[in-house]
Amino acid sequence: MKIVIIGAGEIGYDLASMLSNEKHDVVVLDRDKDALKKVSDNLDVLYFEGNATSAKDLVDAGVKDADILIAVTSIDEVNMIASMMSKRLGAEKVIARVRSDELSRPNAPLKSTDLGIDVLIHPEQSAALEIVRLIKRASASDLINLADGQMQMIGLRIGKASPLVGKTLVEYAEEFPEITFRVVAISRKGMTIIPSGSVRIQAYDQLFLLAKTDVIPEVIKTTGKPDVEISRIMIAGGTPIGAMIARILSEEDKNWNIKLIEPDHDTAVELAQELKDVLVLNGNPTDPDLLATEGITDTDAFISVTEDEESNIISCLMAKHLEVKKTVALVSKPDYIPLSQTIGLDAAINKKSAASNEIHRHVRGGRVISVKALQGIKAEVIELQAAPKSKVVKKPIRNIRFPEGCVVGGILSNGSSEIATGQSRIKANDRVIIFCLPEAVDNVTSLFK
Repeated sequence: MKIVIIGAGEIGYDLASMLSNEKHDVVVLDRDKDALKKVSDNLDVLYFEGNATSAKDLVDAGVKDADILIAVTSIDEVNMIASMMSKRLGAEKVIARVRSDELSRPNAPLKSTDLGIDVLIHPEQSAALEIVRLIKRASASDLINLADGQMQMIGLRIGKASPLVGKTLVEYAEEFPEITFRVVAISRKGMTIIPSGSVRIQAYDQLFLLAKTDVIPEVIKTTGKPDVEISRIMIAGGTPIGAMIARILSEEDKNWNIKLIEPDHDTAVELAQELKDVLVLNGNPTDPDLLATEGITDTDAFISVTEDEESNIISCLMAKHLEVKKTVALVSKPDYIPLSQTIGLDAAINKKSAASNEIHRHVRGGRVISVKALQGIKAEVIELQAAPKSKVVKKPIRNIRFPEGCVVGGILSNGSSEIATGQSRIKANDRVIIFCLPEAVDNVTSLFK
C-alpha cells in the first residue's frame, strides 16, 4: 500500500518505521527539517519538506494516489485541514489524530466525516481509559481488555518472595488446576520471552497472563500479590488526561475520594467548577510539603499526568517512598517504560503508543480486529478473525504451523470465550487472540486470510 504520513514527530516516526518494515510504500511530509533529517538518516522511506495545509505540497507528496493518509502532527487544526484537503484530492482512507473531543461528542455540530476523516484517533482518551483500568486492577502493571471485554491480559511483577519463583510454567499451571489461565509472555532483564512450559519463573520477572475477566482476581492471588482495594486517589496535573481520569473515576464510583492538583490557577478554577465530586487544589504536585499536607501517606493511588514526564516520574517515586500502594506515571519517551518498574514505579503509560496501536490496526485491516503493543516488552497482542477458507480452521491448534515467536492465547466463538489449548479448534469467523514478536506479525496474519 502507498501510505502518506503527515507529521514526522514521535508518532509519525514510529509509524513510518513500523510500516516501512512491513514493506509498504511510505512518504513522510513535514516542514521541520530536523525531524525530516532523523527520518532520512534512519528510515527507508520517501520524505518531503512541505506545508500540510498546502494543496500543492500535498499533491507533491502523492496524496492523490494514497491508499491511506495519516495526519499526526501536534496541531489538531493542521490535521483536520490536511485530512479534508487530502480526501478531496483523492486519498482513499484518512486517519487523523485529534486531541480535542469536539468532533467525537454525541451532540457535536460537526462530525469527523464532515472533514473527510474516516478514522479519528484520540490518544488522550485512550491513555486515560488505560489508567482507569489499572487503578481498578491495582496489582497489575499492564491491563488490556480483549474479546469484547470477556478476557483480560494483565502484567504482574514477580517479587523475590513470590511462591512461583523457581517453578516451571507447567508446574505453575498444575498447582492451580481449578483456574484456567495462560502465561503468554515474560519480560526478563530487558528481554522478551514467548515461553514454553519448561521455562522457569525467576524473581523480578514480569509475567503477562491471559484469563477470563471474572477469574483475574484469582490469577493475581496465585502470584502472591493481593488485589489491592483502592478508595483514595490523588491526581497530579489538570491536563486533558488528568481531567478525563478525574471525570471518569468520579462518575463511576461516588465513594472514591479523589483529589486533583493543578499548578495553574485559572485551570484549577475551571476544573473545580466542572468536577463537582473532585477536590481540586491549586499547587505544585512535586512539592513534598503540599503532598504531605493533603494526606499523600493515606492515599491508595497516585497518578501523575503533567506535561513534564520527569516530574511525573519524580512525583510517583516520592509517593512510592511514602508507601502509596499504586503509582502510575505518564511518560512520552518509550525508553522510560522498561525502566519504570526497575526504579520503583508500578506502571507507566505512553499515550503515543496508544495512538500508534489504534492507527496500526486500521492500516492492517482485513481480518485484524485489534493490535496492541505491550508496554516495555517487544511483543504484540493481535486479535484476528479466521476466514472460512484460511489455513487455521477445522484442525487442532497443535497441528497448525504458527511462526516462531507466536502463542495462541484465547478464542472467542459464537459469543463465548475460552483459553486455547493444543486440542482447541478454530472455526470459521472465530476471533483468535495471539501474542507474538513484531517480526512474526505479518506471517501469522496471513494464516487467517
